[in-house]
Amino acid sequence: MTYVITQPCIDVKDGACVDVCPVDCIEGEAEDRQLYIDPQRCVDCDLCATVCPVDAIFREEELPPEWEHFTAVNADYFATCEAGERS
Repeated sequence: MTYVITQPCIDVKDGACVDVCPVDCIEGEAEDRQLYIDPQRCVDCDLCATVCPVDAIFREEELPPEWEHFTAVNADYFATCEAGERS
């Protein structure tokens, strides 16, 4: 499984999660409103969730129902990168 960044990250983007990620799977451009976890690179280590100051990061299988769509939001971000739609 993977971890997913959800609603509380929007317009916060603290970045502590980026600093602790051992596989550099958390990204986001300056113009993005939140950070994103690449589900293909995430190794399910839990470090990002433990340092998030706004409790925005959840294991995919433990997402609150109202934020389940963020699984697709995170995956879609990286799909557009692979398709060349992002620089």
